[in-house]
Amino acid sequence: MATTRTPWTRGELLILLNLYEKIPFSKFDQGNPVLIDVAARMGRTPGSVAMKLSNLASLDERLAARGIKGLSGASTLDRTVWAEFFTDHEALAPESEALLAELMTGNADAPIDVRPELINVQPQPESPTESSTTVTVRRGQRYFRQAVLNAYGGRCGITGLAVRELLIASHIVPWNQAEQHRLDPQNGISLNALHDKAFDRGLITFDTDLRLVLAPSLRDHFANATVAQSFKTYEGQPLTFPAEAAGPKPEFLEYHRTKVFDQP
Repeated sequence: MATTRTPWTRGELLILLNLYEKIPFSKFDQGNPVLIDVAARMGRTPGSVAMKLSNLASLDERLAARGIKGLSGASTLDRTVWAEFFTDHEALAPESEALLAELMTGNADAPIDVRPELINVQPQPESPTESSTTVTVRRGQRYFRQAVLNAYGGRCGITGLAVRELLIASHIVPWNQAEQHRLDPQNGISLNALHDKAFDRGLITFDTDLRLVLAPSLRDHFANATVAQSFKTYEGQPLTFPAEAAGPKPEFLEYHRTKVFDQP
């Protein structure tokens, strides 16, 4: 007797899209502990979750541009929710973060840390009651940080520093200027705290070949050994991230070069 498949729901697809942006395509495997855990809580098999992620990958133009194809078979609902998610990160990224937390803990406000092959619940500090707006912003920022850091392999894109506690998901187009791009992972770069501050202040940027460019005002301090070691050492070096990652969008970096960078 044939087994009836349980249709995927919009909420489940939003959870998978949250994971999709935090886990590399090469990790969409039924043996991945993250997929095993999520599948069990959904009442599905790890294989079905891995397959659905691969179905979603067939809709990803970023992968297609690099010659990577997902599995055929994306449903009408897959296409609809995909379009909604990537059209409105501002609303749906925080919603997906809440749905994932609800699935994992029963508490939509629980902070969930997702890495390519690890998912766990982080301690939640006690704090005064927050407004719904504040909660939504916090969920969105958590999603953005994890998606960006994971896309860079948990390393600084300039120095290769792999201490996650010292890494920041730097906005390319600043938060107060990004509008609908605030939570787009391609508007982020994984940088260590020092280079994040320099990037935010326009002391460094990246050219069209993704090579590090230093502002004249920063070069004026090369006589200081610390400045020379931290910046001159990496001048002209390319931004590094895993080959399967999409990397920053060129239009966002163009904005940073022309609107944020301290030009001569």
